[in-house]
Amino acid sequence: MRNDYESIRELFTKNVVPSYGRFELVLSHGAGSYVFDVAGKRYLDLGSGIAVCCLGHAHPAITEALVEQSKKLIHVSNLYFTEPQGRLASELVKRIGAGKVFFSNSGAEANEGLFKAARKFGHDEGRFEILTAVNSFHGRTMAGIAATGQDKVKKGFEPIMAGFRHVPYNDLAAMRAAISPATVAIMIEGVQGEGGVTPATPEYLLGLRALCDEKKLLLLIDGVQCGHFRTGKFQSFQRILEGVPGGEKFLPDGLSMAKSLGGGFPIGAFWLREPFQDLLGAGTHGSTFGGTPLACAVALKILEVIEAEKLADSARKLGAWMQSELDRLANDYPTVVKRSRGIGFMLGLELAEKIPAFAASEKTPAIQFVNRLHAAGVLTIPAGNQIVRLLPSLNLKPQEAGEGISKIEEVVKSLP
Repeated sequence: MRNDYESIRELFTKNVVPSYGRFELVLSHGAGSYVFDVAGKRYLDLGSGIAVCCLGHAHPAITEALVEQSKKLIHVSNLYFTEPQGRLASELVKRIGAGKVFFSNSGAEANEGLFKAARKFGHDEGRFEILTAVNSFHGRTMAGIAATGQDKVKKGFEPIMAGFRHVPYNDLAAMRAAISPATVAIMIEGVQGEGGVTPATPEYLLGLRALCDEKKLLLLIDGVQCGHFRTGKFQSFQRILEGVPGGEKFLPDGLSMAKSLGGGFPIGAFWLREPFQDLLGAGTHGSTFGGTPLACAVALKILEVIEAEKLADSARKLGAWMQSELDRLANDYPTVVKRSRGIGFMLGLELAEKIPAFAASEKTPAIQFVNRLHAAGVLTIPAGNQIVRLLPSLNLKPQEAGEGISKIEEVVKSLP
């Protein structure tokens, strides 16, 4: 087993561009909410591929959809019509609102499409600037890093593409003050993920909608990580505005999707609201692999399973229980845990400052905590320096949630 680990590591060292800071784990297979490394050790996966594997690992419905569709068509170009793409677009529109969908391969590409739609919208008036939020994350393309409100992703890639400025999140007054004659759109995440698991407030969302209407700006939402039922509704803005006066009428003008949309199979999409749905006419945007019959068949099956098994309700209820347990840890161990963050199955554990056990290492507290969880048999995702993200599969079982909380508490207890 050790030889397997070393030989796989050697393959990466010799042949793979070292653009990722990888953890010292070599994974071989998975089942449900568990994955296994090459030594046979089992891990409870509370990261689900960074909010991707919404039905866990090796789900039989996904396998069946892949096999059945691959017997018909895997790929044809977008020069032709295919039923799976049309059906999936219809299902997404039904869950968001009147408009149309473009299919891509990833969330970064979906965001690129929204950037192009915004520029097309403002082109004749000379408007091109998009305002985004501090601590946001919108992808790793050149436009994506320009849009991202984190300096660390921009280093070494200067000059950064013009046309983006960053404004404090959840600060409506700051956003209003930042608007210039060149501004054409505002883009935010419904829940900031990489930036620390911070949900938008209802007042912020409703205020941005009114501001964009007033100033004739597009309101764009990056739902790549926080979307697809992760918060307990199809999109995070729907959950955040649930029961809020005026919230039932809220719609952004554009929305990007990916990650859980394909449950692990690569697919991204963006939706544009009426009357902006036809901004990108023939020849203005494209994708070789976007919306293949295979990817769309998988995405359709995932929607079917999520609704049949009422997994949105599970994300809401079990997520609330997990968050209450994280709050209990903050109350019981205040020198280690500061507070919980998030909503549904998009949760964050914010660590206390200056934990003595972490002082000797140059690694961030979040990474050190995640490594200790690995030793305990749990996978989680760091966010920034102090926050550990929990992004479990939507079909996480109650006993698995309990196991995860117990293991997290074990690690917290070990840090005096």
